[in-house]
Amino acid sequence: MTLEPDAAPPRPSTVDRIYVLDGGQAHVRDISPWSPGVGVRESRVFSDNAYLIVHGGDLLVWDSGVDDALIDSPGGEVVAHDVRGVKRRSLVSQFAELGVDPARVTDVAFSHAHFDHVGNSRLFSGAVWYVQRPEYEAMFGPDPGAYGFLPRLYETMLHNQTVLLDGDRDIFGDGSVTVLSTPGHTPGHQSLLVRLPRTGPVILSGDVAHFAENFEQRRVPTFNADHAASLRSMERIDALCRDEGAQLWINHDLAQSDALPHAPAPIE
Repeated sequence: MTLEPDAAPPRPSTVDRIYVLDGGQAHVRDISPWSPGVGVRESRVFSDNAYLIVHGGDLLVWDSGVDDALIDSPGGEVVAHDVRGVKRRSLVSQFAELGVDPARVTDVAFSHAHFDHVGNSRLFSGAVWYVQRPEYEAMFGPDPGAYGFLPRLYETMLHNQTVLLDGDRDIFGDGSVTVLSTPGHTPGHQSLLVRLPRTGPVILSGDVAHFAENFEQRRVPTFNADHAASLRSMERIDALCRDEGAQLWINHDLAQSDALPHAPAPIE
């Protein structure tokens, strides 16, 4: 009798491609609350990307940047946390350049509900929304302002078909896109593992850390919802990057963002 070796688990599928979209910028006058112990009274510009992920006939948007309405304010506006949101290119115009109607987007998720991530959420009213339960409860609870949330930017999401998550979720059921629970910055912060056919796995980490050096040094912003959870989420993402051989894309790291191809060029 010959024993057959155990079959290897099936390899996860990949998405077709991802587009990195210009979601605006965030201008900060004193970076020290984001980088405790360093950068007192130093200013910094944050990149603020949105992402369009193509998976066959499915279109998934991850984060949506600063509100397109700010394009009418050339100097931007201070929106929350003494952060000035600046918009030079609308998200709508970038979708048009790709020949994609935002109404065609099938799925949407945000790393969290701060203004520079949900600013254009209203564009995706027909999409299924994936959100962690603690984030949803903070967004629509009695005091969203305690978390720096502005309900006027995301109130239309109440009308979307909504999937409340209590942890990780394989969005398409084939391992190509996985929502990762990474609380700390906000109560239900989440990240996204995306498997690309040529680039390989990448993790879109939202605001697990705002810059590469903060991630490496495990610096937790003073205003995060949960300091200990923030550290655990950094450790989790670091371990996943090692285990998966994944690239880490940090949304607000301007130098890293500038090195990535942006739409209309795809990343495969």
